[in-house]
Amino acid sequence: MSQTYLTTDELSSLIKYDPRTIRDYLKDSVLLEGTHYFRPFGGRKILYIWETIERDMKLSVDALSIPMANGTVCHG
Repeated sequence: MSQTYLTTDELSSLIKYDPRTIRDYLKDSVLLEGTHYFRPFGGRKILYIWETIERDMKLSVDALSIPMANGTVCHG
């Protein structure tokens, strides 16, 4: 399975968040090292794993959905 590695700037363009927001608020609270990103060769540069982030974004949307009696879904 091939994975897509992104820099912070590339990730920001895909998820429509400012790069600073990703670095200051999402990294280490929502995006976890070893799961969503890693530091190649033990350096300072961070590479994000797109497929894992995309999967978890979709899971978080489903987790916030409340099924209704008429078969629709309330998004919370």
